[in-house]
Amino acid sequence: MSRPPTFTPPPGVRAVPLRTGRGTFAALEAGPAGTPRGTALLLPGFTGSKEDFIANLRPLADAGYRAVAVDGRGQYESQGPKDDQSPYAQRELALDVLAQAQEVGGGPGPLHLLGHSLGGQIARAAAILDPAPFRTLTLMSSGPAEIDPVQQEKATLLGQALGFMTMSEVWDAMQAMETPAPEETKEAAREAQDPALETALRHRWLLHSPAQLIATGRALTVEPDRVAEVLATGLPVHVISGTVDDTWPVPLLDDMAVRLGAHRTVVKGAGHSPNTDSPRETAEALAAFWDRHG
Repeated sequence: MSRPPTFTPPPGVRAVPLRTGRGTFAALEAGPAGTPRGTALLLPGFTGSKEDFIANLRPLADAGYRAVAVDGRGQYESQGPKDDQSPYAQRELALDVLAQAQEVGGGPGPLHLLGHSLGGQIARAAAILDPAPFRTLTLMSSGPAEIDPVQQEKATLLGQALGFMTMSEVWDAMQAMETPAPEETKEAAREAQDPALETALRHRWLLHSPAQLIATGRALTVEPDRVAEVLATGLPVHVISGTVDDTWPVPLLDDMAVRLGAHRTVVKGAGHSPNTDSPRETAEALAAFWDRHG
């Protein structure tokens, strides 16, 4: 689970409703003082939300880009059915992205699409359906096919738990299953915890649709390799990740980048969520890539 530094929009970042032909989506937006060099549409990962990009938005705006991070259907503050899984099929979520692109892509400059983890697989599905709205595609910590076998098992167990437990009960169970810290570091870990952030993370979890989590979690375990389809879009691709990743091993991401002829960035010291682990360095790498394809 990505842990953004805060859920409170910093100065220059505003919460906006993104109204589209497929419904209204909660979004965070930041932009430069002058004419944008382009617009970036940012899609969060599994169990995540638009706040996972909250520390990237101002740096991207300072680099000249309008950046819009969106909660997908059934994620956090974007409403979606809690019992019906059909609206969360990958094609439906990809169509949502194309509707979002139509709404945000009307300004000056090109539209750049980025997806983190699950968001990367949804982003590439949207680009495969219709690459025309986009100038580039960035896959952040998002691999060529299904997730690592250990993560597949976790996603399957989560889906099963959501079938008979409440969201609150599942949250409590997940916290209890966290790997216990060594005795000497427990006190330091407790001191480092921000109670307001912990409350916000739990609140985000409780607002997620169980049906969305079950459907997208299952999709992550069966996703086919679609590299050839992405290549056929003709879009310039950026593969960015941290130096370690427990969801798709970094060598697998390296190989995918080679197969795609993609630009490759490894953010030093970051894990599966470079957007939250090293937000400024990540934003600089993103903007540099977009600058080359303006």
